Amino acid sequence: RLRSSMDSLDDPQGPADPLVTFPDSETDDDLSSIASGLKPMSMVVPNGHGTLVNGASAGSLGNATVDTVKFEQKKMTSESKTKLVKDGFSSEQATLNSAESKKLHAGDLQYQEQAALAAMSTRMEVDGVKAEEKGAILKEARSVKMGDFQQAEANNIAAHSRKVQSDHFSAENKAISQAQQKQTVSSSGIFNQEKHISSTTQSSFTSSNTRTISSSSQMSTLSSCMMNGIKHGGPDDFPSFEDLERLGSCPEEIDGTIARYSNHLAKYVQNLQKPEQPLKEAAPTMLNHMNEIIRRAWAVPTHGHELGATLCDTLRNTGGLDILMRNCMDNDSDVQFSSARLLEQCLTTENRTHVVKNGLDKVVKVACVCTRNNATDHSRVGTGILEHLFKHSEDTCSNVIELGGLDAVLFECRKNDVETLRHCAGALANLSLYGGAENQQAMINRKVPSWLFPLAFHNDENIKYYACLAIVVLVANKEIEAEVIKSGTLNLVEPFVTSHNPSDFAKSNLAHAHGQSKHWLQRLVPVLSSKREEARNLAAFHFCMEAGIKKEQGNTNIFKDIGAIEPLIRVASSPNAIASKFAAQALRLIGEAVPHKLSQQVPLWSIEDVREWVKQIGFSEYEHHFYESKVDGDLLLQLQEPNLRDDIGIKNGIQRIRFERELQNLKKMADYSSRDPDGIHSFLNRIGPEYTIYTYSLLNAGVDLESLRDLDEDQLISPCGIKNSIHRSRILNVIRLSDSIPALRSEQSTEKSLDVFVSYRRSNGSQLASLLKVHLELRGFSVFIDVERLEAGKFDNNLLQSIRHAKHFLLVLTPEALDRCLDDADGKDWVHREIVAALNSDCNIIPIIDNFEWPAPERLPEDMRGVCHFNGVRWIHDYQDACVDKLERFMRAETNGRVGLMDYGRNMTLRQPGDATPSSMIYNRTHSNDSCKSSDKENGRNPE
Repeated sequence: RLRSSMDSLDDPQGPADPLVTFPDSETDDDLSSIASGLKPMSMVVPNGHGTLVNGASAGSLGNATVDTVKFEQKKMTSESKTKLVKDGFSSEQATLNSAESKKLHAGDLQYQEQAALAAMSTRMEVDGVKAEEKGAILKEARSVKMGDFQQAEANNIAAHSRKVQSDHFSAENKAISQAQQKQTVSSSGIFNQEKHISSTTQSSFTSSNTRTISSSSQMSTLSSCMMNGIKHGGPDDFPSFEDLERLGSCPEEIDGTIARYSNHLAKYVQNLQKPEQPLKEAAPTMLNHMNEIIRRAWAVPTHGHELGATLCDTLRNTGGLDILMRNCMDNDSDVQFSSARLLEQCLTTENRTHVVKNGLDKVVKVACVCTRNNATDHSRVGTGILEHLFKHSEDTCSNVIELGGLDAVLFECRKNDVETLRHCAGALANLSLYGGAENQQAMINRKVPSWLFPLAFHNDENIKYYACLAIVVLVANKEIEAEVIKSGTLNLVEPFVTSHNPSDFAKSNLAHAHGQSKHWLQRLVPVLSSKREEARNLAAFHFCMEAGIKKEQGNTNIFKDIGAIEPLIRVASSPNAIASKFAAQALRLIGEAVPHKLSQQVPLWSIEDVREWVKQIGFSEYEHHFYESKVDGDLLLQLQEPNLRDDIGIKNGIQRIRFERELQNLKKMADYSSRDPDGIHSFLNRIGPEYTIYTYSLLNAGVDLESLRDLDEDQLISPCGIKNSIHRSRILNVIRLSDSIPALRSEQSTEKSLDVFVSYRRSNGSQLASLLKVHLELRGFSVFIDVERLEAGKFDNNLLQSIRHAKHFLLVLTPEALDRCLDDADGKDWVHREIVAALNSDCNIIPIIDNFEWPAPERLPEDMRGVCHFNGVRWIHDYQDACVDKLERFMRAETNGRVGLMDYGRNMTLRQPGDATPSSMIYNRTHSNDSCKSSDKENGRNPE
């Protein structure tokens, strides 16, 4: 049985060798007998003079006094038996599980012991034949640590037996194996390591009929090794990380941990600098050990940032960083990659500066080499390095772009590995923040906003977040705002911020668990003052998240240092509902007072609300005039230039223009729901956001959706107050089209103004759908993809309109994409309805097949079976350019017109008009891998 006392450590008695007994084949009462004869594992611990003594004399540990002794013991045992007897059949089963752990902590001495036993026995008998099976596993581990002295022991035993017998024969098989390991490292550097492994198997067979036949065999193996020497910090000097796992908040404990692991790193660097051949051959192993040390350090909760940063400083100060940069040009690919992987872990602010000064070109080159390797771990390292390097300065960003860093990141955006895409999103966010106007223009030239779309559309929250962060920083630059908006990526920002909580998001991933640096946050502060609502929303979200992180770290003063308090106060008091909420939370976490909150329902503002808003927009000298004139929200939205000049007293014409600009921005973001039951604001917003400034004037004129269709130009001028003749013409034109569109729909959809409509299953097809959007837009096609689909929502007629106006309908078929269509007789499924609309609208339907298996045609609803006949493109992720080349030929009728549509038309000739059911099921889908002769990597194609 398991020994239950630490006294056995002092017991010098016992057999010379480990003794293991099998469970008795005739009884189940003692399943744990496998452990009954185990030899106690003896421990040695250091005395006060640094010499090793047996555990029996450990009580006199250097005559040191110990203030407190902590002892903890846990024990668990469970046992079960079952028996079944029925019609000459019987079955029995018994199990036993036992576990025990002990911990002792006295001053510098830490002792730990664990043991676990699991045993089982089954027996079955039927028609005179008996079968038995028994097995047991015993695991024991002990460790003692005192200062720099460490000793650990492990003992694992496994035994198994089977037996089948009847009146005429019996067969039996037994096996047992044992592994023991012991390692000791003293404070003086002496180490001892022992390993013993043994195994025994035995089998026998006996048969008695007219004569008796008996045979048996037995085999035993035994191996052991012992190693003694002096510890030099070589590849085998690898810490156990147990102290990191139980690291507390005591400053002395933290400092001691930092010192120990810094010492480990320093020893590794010393060995890497030595010319001896054995150490050179062990370089990849040592580099991998160093990488694991720093990776584990960053992962420590709360104190991981301090621990990781200090170790990175140690690496730089001991010359390790210079070794890594030299290794980037090493001919040994293992050394090169191991060095790059360690570099990716240790590029802190100071280390980035050191790399930029001493070897930027080498590091960027090795990062690009890693991204060109098809291996996932190489791609992660390469993009991770580039993510860090884009977080330094404008000049560094320019140099990295010139060396091919941005092109490498954009090419990796087409990958499907989550970790790689996280680095890509982070790299683009860093570049948008640190790059400055010139590099942001370079990002526009390389279509970065378009490549951000599949990242912001990804299912992974971390990828989505940093892609959104990159796009809002770019849109804050007025010079490139139009190009950014055209990509459609900006539309994905608001759904993210409205569906996430900053505090929960901060804990969701280690990448932002420690927060961003002071310089990074300082560059985000101007986005809080952006004119774009999406940019303010996400910036406020991030500062709210950072406020919670910095509060836990006790570092909230950073927000005053970077000048974020005043912008946060302005946002918190603004009528922007989303941004103001996050900014107010951030201020509370920092410990700042939260200002007066302005509602987004501007028509309901009080006089005090208007006064506060006037101060916020920089017109404090006129606030008392608004207050004396008793201007509330209703009057504010009706103010004209004469009112500002004569009543409020703003005599300066430039100041009036500035005020009117702020007032128009307020009208765009205002919530008119209290006065707008018919949705006039939504109608104007569909024409364009700039038209929403007329919402309140139309409402005050008594316009609703019924009277809207009867408006003429004179009415838009006088009661509605729309002075801009171009805006009047556009509004009237939209009103006329709103009446005529239904008639056009009922006749035919001859006007194909949209090139491509992409249909996809949101659960697993969004990434491929968004990638197709980017690829096709870069080739000059206009593409529609629904980004705000609600599974339980009402099918939007705008979707049907988009399908009718699309020349090509791309059906993204990912695994099980059509499963929900199989029993959808009522046509409630989104994809089902989109397919039917495409079939009825004479669209050129092209299935994009990604690991998809077509269901039996008869299982599909009758109105969508025709989709089975269309020529498709087999999507191969590593050959994206070749796949899109083929897709483009289909769309330009170079292939589809000759092959796909000919075969499809031949099968459709015998049908009645409007019948989408195929006369015979002939699959003419062509696999694109025939045309994919080389991968995108091999072709060396760069994203445009």
